[in-house]
Amino acid sequence: MWYIVVLVWAAPSLYGLGLLFKKAGKQGWEAIVPFYGAYMTTRLTARPAWWVFLLLLPIVNIFIFYSLYLDLLRCFGKRRFWETAVAVLLPFIFLPLWGRDPKVTYLGRSNTAIFHKKYPYKKSFVREWADALIFATVAATLIRGFLLEAYMIPTGSMERRLLIGDFLFVSKLNYGPRIPMTPLAFPFAHHTMPITGGKAYSEWIQFPYQRWPGFESLERNDVVVFNYPMEADTPYNRPIDKRENYIKRVVAVAGDVVEMHDGELQVNNHIGYASDDVQRAYFVYTDGAGLDEQRLIDRRFDYAKDPQTDLPITEPYLLHITRQEMEEIRKWANVKTIIPYQNTASAFPHDGKRKWTYHDFGPLSVPKQGDVVQLSAETLPIYTRLITVYEGNKLTARPEGIYINGQKTSTYTVKMNYYWMMGDNRDNSADSREFGFVPEDHIVGKALFTWMSYDEHGRFLSKIRWNRIFKAIH
Repeated sequence: MWYIVVLVWAAPSLYGLGLLFKKAGKQGWEAIVPFYGAYMTTRLTARPAWWVFLLLLPIVNIFIFYSLYLDLLRCFGKRRFWETAVAVLLPFIFLPLWGRDPKVTYLGRSNTAIFHKKYPYKKSFVREWADALIFATVAATLIRGFLLEAYMIPTGSMERRLLIGDFLFVSKLNYGPRIPMTPLAFPFAHHTMPITGGKAYSEWIQFPYQRWPGFESLERNDVVVFNYPMEADTPYNRPIDKRENYIKRVVAVAGDVVEMHDGELQVNNHIGYASDDVQRAYFVYTDGAGLDEQRLIDRRFDYAKDPQTDLPITEPYLLHITRQEMEEIRKWANVKTIIPYQNTASAFPHDGKRKWTYHDFGPLSVPKQGDVVQLSAETLPIYTRLITVYEGNKLTARPEGIYINGQKTSTYTVKMNYYWMMGDNRDNSADSREFGFVPEDHIVGKALFTWMSYDEHGRFLSKIRWNRIFKAIH
């Protein structure tokens, strides 16, 4: 499917761009070489060559790209509003047309006084930048909404695969772009206005959930970004697509049976995702001398801290580490013993009867579209939120029976697929063990790769984790 997108969109656009380069006295291939093509565009338009480096900066690069692109088209006399519009929205049609049109010729470098004498039609400075900003904003919004979106890892819930300070790209195409449900929003803001605070969106217009076809189905063990489902509740009451973005691993898909026993994940009676990178919590006891805090920081070990002092909670220390790291710490001279932490925090559905915990729960069937689930006093805690909040029904439990939208019933047919999300940092992750099933209409996209990684604890020259740049996410 990726090849179809390239053939339909990118290939004709690059072909047309190459034709324009030839008209400007360059080689056609120079237009399509990453960064070099941008550098050659600065030479053709008289923009500063250092603008090429700005293409490495997220968000900024979108404005720079479209500014250079539209400047290049001005070199060929394409300055009118409709020409700018089709160049942004339909480049695969109009770039080849202009490239093959003998009347379209290179008029010179568009950002020079000589050019403006030869081509007197000139927009004002304000109009030039207004056009560039408007179309860059529109293009960036379309890219963020339907193609790719940048995301930063704020917490350690996915250690060690994803680290705090990782910047990654999330693909909207893999599972199919979700049509914006709350289209009236401030550009580049998710749910809160920058600086001033307050809502960055309006609910005057609300569209029902729809998703375009994708290249693949969401599969078990994919790392995905999704909207936090609990923000449907007070005090947030946010629309689906404006809820906070979370990133977790899909350990069980619709139709799977998920459970945990003594902290070990099982899916369909088989061991679930259990990579060597999965972290567990351990109590570490020392001989009284304690652990070197700087050593913990240098080794990037996640440990429990006192919220008042931000210092490690000692004797015992509570470390979130992999099994391999646990064996390494066991060999430290002042470590006496290490005991696995038993996470007894209450787990979904928090009904007080099942006594499920983060380490022991299930078996639990993940609902699938079309499933007919039985409703009773025992199953209602599992399905109430699904029926009411996620699928918009009114449910009432009375002594004589259960009513959905005023009709007495003992079953319910599930309308969407649901997923079970968990963090790789198993004992330090707010995930489906807390909030339950994640509906398919909350899925944002698939995490592809990290394009940048910043280590706040690193020294001056090592704050950038160079080995993680362009690292694929598995």
